[in-house]
Amino acid sequence: MKKFLLGTVALVAFAAPAAAADLAARPYTKAPPMVVAIYDWSGFYIGANGGWGSSRKCWDMNSFLGVAVAPALNEGCHDASGGTAGGQIGYRWQSSAWVFGLEAQGNWADFKGSNSSLQLIARNESKVEAFGLFTGQIGYAWNNALLYVKGGAAVTSDKYAGYTLAGLAFDSARETRWGGTVGVGLEYGFAPNWSAGVEYNHMFLGHRDVGLSSTGLLFAAGAASRTDRISQDVDVVTVRVNYRWGGPVIAKY
Repeated sequence: MKKFLLGTVALVAFAAPAAAADLAARPYTKAPPMVVAIYDWSGFYIGANGGWGSSRKCWDMNSFLGVAVAPALNEGCHDASGGTAGGQIGYRWQSSAWVFGLEAQGNWADFKGSNSSLQLIARNESKVEAFGLFTGQIGYAWNNALLYVKGGAAVTSDKYAGYTLAGLAFDSARETRWGGTVGVGLEYGFAPNWSAGVEYNHMFLGHRDVGLSSTGLLFAAGAASRTDRISQDVDVVTVRVNYRWGGPVIAKY
């Protein structure tokens, strides 16, 4: 009986380490590699924008009814402000975190303002009816967030008029004015090919001599009424939405 018990104990003692060894020999499984999605800003894009703008206008009369006025007579200044809406089309390419681009933008505008003339018993009014921007861009991307600066050429379609105190137009003029622009924008990619952002642009449009012609109310229709040297700067803030064709996301291991 003693021999049997001793044998049983010895068998159990031998089997226990073997069972423990079997439990420790579990296979090693390597974790899958981490995949990081990187937003790519490269490609053509088209979009829409809308916002607000203001144009600063100062008038200096240097001729009246064909007679030169020297020195020029200051007629005063005003801000022509209002809404704007339009679209843009462009192309961007990305190198590392740097983003470069070219863009053309065209907008309808309703920037209107007026002031009482300091020289005439009248009111001078101006309106920016449209503008365009042709710019290059340089930006830096933090994945799907892009901060950029831009610069290039600007063009505006302007309308001018003089009104009597009764509100009747006695002279008017139109012009297309070219200048330069600089701006800054922040854009966020909220979907693989969609982005939204906000942008500010300042347009430098300088001084131009604008000849206003009579409407026929006070003088013969089409006759030279006056010439004013008119200065103009424009500030515009817009919200933009773009759709892009290109590789929106790159999987990086």
